[in-house]
Amino acid sequence: MAGAKAIFLMKIVLASNNPGKLAELQAMFAPLGVELVRQGDLGVGEAEEPFRTFVENALAKARHAAAHTGLPAVADDAGLCVDAFDGQPGVDTAFYATRFGYPKGDDHNVRALLEQMRDVGNRRASLVSTLVAVRTPADPEPLIAVGRVTGEIAHAPAGGNGFGFDPVMFIPEFGKTFAQLPVEVKNAHSHRGRAARDMVRLIRERWMA
Repeated sequence: MAGAKAIFLMKIVLASNNPGKLAELQAMFAPLGVELVRQGDLGVGEAEEPFRTFVENALAKARHAAAHTGLPAVADDAGLCVDAFDGQPGVDTAFYATRFGYPKGDDHNVRALLEQMRDVGNRRASLVSTLVAVRTPADPEPLIAVGRVTGEIAHAPAGGNGFGFDPVMFIPEFGKTFAQLPVEVKNAHSHRGRAARDMVRLIRERWMA
């Protein structure tokens, strides 16, 4: 039975078309011996994300990908939660820049955030990643893993690694932004890295045992 399950799990569809997420999660899921495939490479479009929590949106995306591919699916819903903004932009992180007249995109998000925080003293913020995995669209027991890292919003971008808000997410523990850290160090300590490690454990225990 364990062998059959392992063969079944050789390929998992990633409910995202973000190349940065794919690269990070593929490396983190390597211990499982599985291949992550972007849903777009299988002809699957983006799912609706109408909910106000990370876990609900991640579950909707995972179910959507599983339903359209027939494969197990994993989805990541992640975002930046700024204390001074009562936890916003949260689930709206990807579209943050559009609220201020900029096109959607990582660089525009960073620019808009720095503009909005220009005169803000409390720069504490958290990056949150919620991973949800399902075996089928109707899986009654989705696997859920959450990773969270707290730091401060820097006054200017620094570093060329990572994506999203990594260039302005200053981590006091390292004295650098996430984008200044070597990839392997960032993956070991990031919100997504923490969620992925827990998800790898859950998949091993629940799907491969």
